[in-house]
Amino acid sequence: MADIRAFRGIRPRWDLANVIAALPYDVYNREEATKVVADNPMSFLSIDRAETAFGPETDTYADEVYKKAHDLLWERVEKGDFVKDDKPCLYLYELEMKGHVQTGIVACASIDDYLNDVIKKHENTRADKERDRIRHVDTCGAQTGPIFLAYKENKKITDIINKIKVGKKPINNFTSDDGVRHTVTVIDDDATIKEITDLFRDTKYLYIADGHHRAASAVKAGLMRREANGGKAGEYDYFLSVLFADTQLSIMDYNRIVHDLNGNSPEAFLKKVRDIADVAEIATKVLKPAKRGECTMYLGHKWYRLVFKEKYLTDDPVEGMDVSILQNNILAPILDIDDPKTNERIEFVGGIRGLDFLEKHTDDFDSGVAFAMYPVSMKELFDVADAGLLMPPKSTWFEPKLRSGLFIHEI
Repeated sequence: MADIRAFRGIRPRWDLANVIAALPYDVYNREEATKVVADNPMSFLSIDRAETAFGPETDTYADEVYKKAHDLLWERVEKGDFVKDDKPCLYLYELEMKGHVQTGIVACASIDDYLNDVIKKHENTRADKERDRIRHVDTCGAQTGPIFLAYKENKKITDIINKIKVGKKPINNFTSDDGVRHTVTVIDDDATIKEITDLFRDTKYLYIADGHHRAASAVKAGLMRREANGGKAGEYDYFLSVLFADTQLSIMDYNRIVHDLNGNSPEAFLKKVRDIADVAEIATKVLKPAKRGECTMYLGHKWYRLVFKEKYLTDDPVEGMDVSILQNNILAPILDIDDPKTNERIEFVGGIRGLDFLEKHTDDFDSGVAFAMYPVSMKELFDVADAGLLMPPKSTWFEPKLRSGLFIHEI
């Protein structure tokens, strides 16, 4: 039973939403974030990455950085760049990219559901990344980046969403610089809010699709406030989320580039790979893998199709994933990439960049190799989470990305 609730959203003034909305804070490194804010001081990134207000000599995690984030947020609310709804609402958030449309419900999810595994996870989190966002949330007194949650489609919820989209005028409708159209509609009717929240009580599980670090940080910041208030209930018991039916979502490929062949010549490496997979040079322009159980490889300015041999395939929800087969049988034993989370010789490239990027970037290295993966399915993600297991690092890439700054939840 999933517990979601309406909240009094703090939102950009309607005519500023397009310049305020920003990609998630962790999409950028510090140099990139600083350039974005310099080009557009109104960007919400100025609050999400407040170190952009300081020179490089200031530590990203310095006290004054978090204070700056707090001050910027509430100064802009006071100024009127943001407005707070008069009553608790739900919201529809629709994103359209290259003809793909997905519509989610913006609501607050329960930190207790997270703790009790009603909200399921499929990735580990890193303590250093958690500490940063815990301090950001706690210092600002607000959650500024929504968690991307998925659920198994409920036709009744879908029908309500479609009815609202037809019958209610959006408050925001703009296209961001990357070509994604963003549409926001307020759900302020009490009966509709109750109907939606009641239907989610019949939803057994929610799944974190993207934003594991933001979720863990929001939960821990909420627990800190709960303890400081003697266990008293408060807004901190819930965290900002956008909930999408699984049928709305599309996972893109998450590809790999290794900078060198670990001392192997291209011929020797290819020979070792042939022990793991049936290998054929690709003569056509169809370079992406066609199905689960295979990947394509860029080596020595040529593309190859790798079909993993039967003995390496398994029904295990984690070990049977293509990224696991690649990691366990090629990346680790042949290329010495034992820990892909920390090894600096491997890079992960979201499918949004395309295979041309893989080629050009791999060619930057004298003996690099790239692997283009078949996308993980929503079913695979659910199966791993339902089994209480964790996916290998960098398994899923979701597009389009939710924007920060369109919804703020004050705690």
